[in-house]
Amino acid sequence: MNKRQTAIIIILTLLVAVVGFTSFEFIHGFSTEKQTKPTKDSSALPVPEGIPSVINVVLVGSDARPDDKSGRSDSLMIAQYNRETKQPKLVSIMRDSYVEIPGYDKDKINAAYFYGGIPLLEETLKQNFSVEPPYYISMTFDKFVDCINELFPKGVTLDAQESFELDGVEINKGKQQMDGNTLLQYARYRGDGEGDFGRIKRQQQVVEALSQQAKEVTTLLKLPKTIGKLMGSIETNLPNKVLLACGLDFIKGEQQSLKTLSIPVEGSWNYNDDTPSGSVLELELEQNQQAISAFLH
Repeated sequence: MNKRQTAIIIILTLLVAVVGFTSFEFIHGFSTEKQTKPTKDSSALPVPEGIPSVINVVLVGSDARPDDKSGRSDSLMIAQYNRETKQPKLVSIMRDSYVEIPGYDKDKINAAYFYGGIPLLEETLKQNFSVEPPYYISMTFDKFVDCINELFPKGVTLDAQESFELDGVEINKGKQQMDGNTLLQYARYRGDGEGDFGRIKRQQQVVEALSQQAKEVTTLLKLPKTIGKLMGSIETNLPNKVLLACGLDFIKGEQQSLKTLSIPVEGSWNYNDDTPSGSVLELELEQNQQAISAFLH
């Protein structure tokens, strides 16, 4: 963990200790807050100023190994959180979507991250889907496993829709507790005949489960540790004050139920297994652009 991340954890810990006393200032853009009376009610906690009302973030689950500089975006989503309506939304983009990657001709969209990291992925999303999220979060498989095991020591409760085996992990149909590696394999599996479509359903199921069950393990006092663990496991350009503001909303339990969208939408794609990239999904871009725009607005 670098010095900057250590400082963030220390400052967030101090926040919990001193909230309700005099105004305070966070480094890296945290605003000075007014005095607040001592309280155990998290709804009274001050929220940093200057936070956008609508926050859009590109989420990347990378298959890069620990020694790799980059991998492919095995999971690709666009997350939105509206702080006024408390509505979280999630757009899942199938990795076999065949798109134009600037400077590399057409390829599966998961190759954009491999070719040029976040900058090229963002340019690819802009060119093909007319979306420009200002923030990103990237996490590798191994960090995902570590993070889940740390934050959910008893596992994550999930109702598996079928039985299967992937990378040495056996999953039986039905409700169960999944550790980090089991949860990862559940989210990655696509051998059920639905391919990427089935996998996206499982990924969204995992996100929903984490969202609901995190409320059981994350309290106000645990917020610094939770944010600290996440900051040590991800690559992101999200300002610390945005993470804090969303974290406080989360602790107060104010979010609406998660809404999801899968891309490509129904009737907007065709299979093509005769391309330099192998089997792909050819998209009708305008229809999918309109679907994303309508969903996020």
